[in-house]
Amino acid sequence: MMGLGSMAGYGIQSMLKEGHRHLSGLEEAVLKNIDACRELSAITRTSLGPNGMNKMVINHLDKLFVTNDAATIVNELEVQHPAAKILVLAGRAQQEEIGDGANLTISFAGELLGKAEELIRMGLHPSEIIIGYTKAINKTIEILEDLVEKGSENMDVRNKEEVVLRMRSAVASKQFGQEDVLCPLVADACIQVCPKNPANFNVDNVRVAKLLGGGLHNSSVVRGMVLKNDAVGSIKRVEKAKIAVFAGGVDTSATETKGTVLIHSAEQLENYSKTEEAKVEELIKAVADSGAKVIVSGAAVGDMALHFCERYKLMVLKISSKFELRRFCRTTGAIAILKLSQPNADELGYADSVSVEEIGGTRVTVVKNEEGGNSVATVVLRGSTDSILDDLERAVDDGVNTYKSMCRDSRIIPGAAATEIELAKRLKEFSLKETGLDQYAIAKFAESFEMVPRTLAENAGLSAMEIISSLYAEHASGNVKVGIDLEEGACKDISTLKIWDLYVTKFFALKYSADAACTVLRVDQIIMAKPAGGPRRDAQPGGGMDED
Repeated sequence: MMGLGSMAGYGIQSMLKEGHRHLSGLEEAVLKNIDACRELSAITRTSLGPNGMNKMVINHLDKLFVTNDAATIVNELEVQHPAAKILVLAGRAQQEEIGDGANLTISFAGELLGKAEELIRMGLHPSEIIIGYTKAINKTIEILEDLVEKGSENMDVRNKEEVVLRMRSAVASKQFGQEDVLCPLVADACIQVCPKNPANFNVDNVRVAKLLGGGLHNSSVVRGMVLKNDAVGSIKRVEKAKIAVFAGGVDTSATETKGTVLIHSAEQLENYSKTEEAKVEELIKAVADSGAKVIVSGAAVGDMALHFCERYKLMVLKISSKFELRRFCRTTGAIAILKLSQPNADELGYADSVSVEEIGGTRVTVVKNEEGGNSVATVVLRGSTDSILDDLERAVDDGVNTYKSMCRDSRIIPGAAATEIELAKRLKEFSLKETGLDQYAIAKFAESFEMVPRTLAENAGLSAMEIISSLYAEHASGNVKVGIDLEEGACKDISTLKIWDLYVTKFFALKYSADAACTVLRVDQIIMAKPAGGPRRDAQPGGGMDED
């Protein structure tokens, strides 16, 4: 009977291995989960909207991020709590799908869970809340369809004004006050690379080159690519050039087989090195004869090879990153050749001009392709510090992603919290018609929408209660498009302010956050196994430098 005696504990303790943790019931599991999610959304909430505050996040590799982009913040936070992780995943899904609205997703889900906590304290069962929330989100999506601006479903994606109109709110929420400079840049770049069928727009074709110095107004769009390095040889500018791309590097190739050469006299040694020179010269001459004026190498460029390139007036570029090399091939239409040999005519690429320019002390190589079917455009961003540049880059990314979404679905709805207040108003009316306990959940869902105008107002330093009540008053009298004008701190019809949000952004953000909230509410027990043994990674002797 020794065996049973040693199994101290009773109930679930006796079933699981020691060292596990087990939380169950409303108090322990559900409300703790809700708490964790509310903490997370409290972090992102203050950086919602144009006046959002920046966060300084230092991740585990000591890299500093200064940003108000929610997706970046939660990605770098390394959230440990399992329930809060669900919100992070929802935010990430939104970022991958649409590229904007991750903040709305996380903050709104946190708000929903906060309201759910109130309902649970009132004595509702989580499953009733879930049913109510599900009804509410379905109703919300119906109402959203109603709010779509008439005539916005067909747009010309190559018309710059229409593009900027839809992109402004996405860019302004990252870089308020600079959207008028940034949007035209991003729109230009996107329209240049937009394929015949806009639905196939590839985000990767708009590159961002960040160069320190100058200010935002010095930024520009280059048709083609901007490489952040200098040309290798002495030739710095070539016009209308054919381009040969060698992935393997331009150098004398070591032979495949090992061989020993026995040399008896000085003459033989001289001849040996002469033949090597002659071989390299022959290869370079072959490339030059094929009509190429620029050689792009994916690896090192040998000294001797460089010497002959200079002699045959070839410009030499070195692109060490494989991805850059691939994009370069896309820009110029070249085909990368593995080893140094004479390229065929169809393996050569073409560029209007390849030149080395100096932008603010950094030497960059600009590859331009003005005429033909252009496939890559680069937005050259200028700014005073690295963190500003990173933030600008995120804003540009958001703009480009918005462009991609609007190529698929160009419908727009009023921005500046007009949509949210209208949704809150209509959902409240809807909840009054419902019978049963889920009407409380629907009413709370409706209240959660007030988070958006409240947050926008608070971040701008306005009085939230006044703003919300006057918004409700306007909407009650039928002005559906009244939102907050943050600059004047008053409520205005936003169609005059030109603040529009994309329908898809809102649609997915609300959908994902409702899903995430319901997922968290469905959990009633947390059972954590004992963490696997072995020394902890962060408490290693010797500083643990060999990890990465």
